[in-house]
Amino acid sequence: MRFKTSLKLATNILLHSKIRSWLTIIGIVIGVASVVSIVALGDAMTESVESSFEDMDLTIITITPGYSGAQSSMGPGRGEGGGGATTTTDEDELTDKDIIALRSIEEIEYMYGQISGKADVEFTGETASLSVTGVDTQVWKYTSEMDYDSGRALEPSDNYVAVIGYNVANELFDQPIGVNRVITIEDRSVRVVGILEDGESNNAVIMPIDAAINVIDDAEKDVYGSIVIKVEDEDVVESAVEDIESNLLISRHVAEKDRDFSVTDSKSQMDGVSDMVSSMTFFLGAIAGVSLLVGAVGIANTMFTSVMEKTKEIGTMKAIGAKNRDIMMIFVMNSALVGFVGGFLGIVLGEIVSRVVIPMSGLQIGRTATSSATGLSPELIILGIGLAMLIGVISGVIPAYSASKMKPVDALRYE
Repeated sequence: MRFKTSLKLATNILLHSKIRSWLTIIGIVIGVASVVSIVALGDAMTESVESSFEDMDLTIITITPGYSGAQSSMGPGRGEGGGGATTTTDEDELTDKDIIALRSIEEIEYMYGQISGKADVEFTGETASLSVTGVDTQVWKYTSEMDYDSGRALEPSDNYVAVIGYNVANELFDQPIGVNRVITIEDRSVRVVGILEDGESNNAVIMPIDAAINVIDDAEKDVYGSIVIKVEDEDVVESAVEDIESNLLISRHVAEKDRDFSVTDSKSQMDGVSDMVSSMTFFLGAIAGVSLLVGAVGIANTMFTSVMEKTKEIGTMKAIGAKNRDIMMIFVMNSALVGFVGGFLGIVLGEIVSRVVIPMSGLQIGRTATSSATGLSPELIILGIGLAMLIGVISGVIPAYSASKMKPVDALRYE
């Protein structure tokens, strides 16, 4: 029997068992739509995570005092204040001795200590308590990749000047702060030389470290809240972290179990978040896959019922010369058609769901989520339809085999 004939007969069986077939198809539709929607959501979340790290320099490593004291590996000015706290015990604090101990590490390209703390910032008679970060202007501009709305970065010759965040400049005070305007920080006049773009550490106030020491309470010379390191390349981050930890353990005369510092890097953070998103997507996809299993049972049930209803027709076809493989092919193709229709409709439903749910989820995932991630990829469409057809074929094999093994005489006698 030719393929075209088998396909025609399989389609005829599908069309003449409408209610039962469509109830089965609905199960496949729900299963496929659930799986593809969850996978699409996972892809969008992964894209959002990667986008949030796009502007981050993955070659930055941050050292903070205290083994659990590392709050951010995003480098100077990237977070609210950009570094660890400066209030530590004498045993835990980071000093110039630690920087000297790390200078022998070949992978390190730039390195400096920074401090941060609260200070009162005054402008046009209004006062706000903000986090002020002090950085080494000799190397800071080489380790920060921030964009400026106006003005410039800190220069080595700068003293009482500051780079401020967009919110500080435009929203915190009644009057906007422009470049070259003077603000007062702890009764000291500070000239604004740069304003960061919106989203680039909006509430930051970044100053040369020598000036910041004089406006931050409890700040001491050569004592740092964190040490920022930039290595040559992303590929050497892992080895550099190991060398840094080893050198500091030796120089600070502490054992691994008593370590009093933390070393973090944004590359490991990105990998960790990506792994977490992948695991969550896999877990949710597995749960959604249960509905596909239910759909497979529905297809098998439908096929067994179809075989029973078509018993006399099977006997007639075998009596006029149809072979076992011809009968089997007809019913396998029928189950594959059920899977195909269910898979196609499931993809359509999954596309609709993803276009509704993903933008809403993007608002919760982060500001970097974009509408470009709301569509289903061609690979996912092929996977959804292919998986549905595979389930249909597997579910229909046993009923089809049972039909093919019927003896013509018994089939014709069936009531």
